[in-house]
Amino acid sequence: MKKSVYIILSIAVLTLGSCSNLTKIMKSNNINEKYKAAIKYYESGDYYRAGLLFEDLLPNMIGKPEAEQVQFYFAYCHYYQSQFELSAHYFKSFHDTYQRSNFANEALYMHAYSLYKATPEYNLDQSNTEQAIQAVQDFLNMYPTSNYVSEAEDLIKELRENLEVKAYNIAKQYQKLRRYKAAVIACDNFQKDFPDSDYKEEITYMKVLSQYEMSKVSLRSLQKERYEEAVEYYYYFLDKYPESKYLKPAESIYKSCQKELASLNALQKASKKKLQKKEKDKV
Repeated sequence: MKKSVYIILSIAVLTLGSCSNLTKIMKSNNINEKYKAAIKYYESGDYYRAGLLFEDLLPNMIGKPEAEQVQFYFAYCHYYQSQFELSAHYFKSFHDTYQRSNFANEALYMHAYSLYKATPEYNLDQSNTEQAIQAVQDFLNMYPTSNYVSEAEDLIKELRENLEVKAYNIAKQYQKLRRYKAAVIACDNFQKDFPDSDYKEEITYMKVLSQYEMSKVSLRSLQKERYEEAVEYYYYFLDKYPESKYLKPAESIYKSCQKELASLNALQKASKKKLQKKEKDKV
């Protein structure tokens, strides 16, 4: 018990001492002392204190040889503290300022990687993911021979997969909620955006199903056109996946569509004859 208390007190004393030392350095006008202390904190892994000193040094380092290192390390201080949106900003700022630096390509990669780290789970808003994809692509375009190319290509693949899963789940959710028109549009967008997806067979079938379900609940004046579209989607599905596991339910939908179309055509003909008879009786 006494030993534990002693350890806790020792840590508290060291922490207070460190804070006191940092405050003293922060108040100092000695730029060289501040710089050396910041580097020491950084190299020891104390990125919080290093970051405070680097931030204080930045405006005083303009035009000096150390300015490049200060700004580069300052960006990494945010990264190591998991402040990824800030690190993305500061790495980009470094790259734009020091494009001829030996660290320029690393900085632009870390800008993209920080954005990647800041992206949310696939079930949340993916606007940050699209931003990260663009950043990775910009890096690959600017530094096609960089040592980071392989890692960047892996990142862009993973980010695109996140968008793919998000788009797939959106289509399924619309179908589940019986928002059939939105489901058809979501399936259509998925087919355009992810033509090589592992989900494309299911999505193509889902488009047939959603169009059929939408036709059933539509106004009669819209049903014929919508059933015909469902039939077109079925033909496309059959052409693409003649041995699909969804073939039987798709065929069932097709037969139902044909039956409904036949009924609608019969009603249309009967209505037309009735109208012609009315016109004839008037004469």
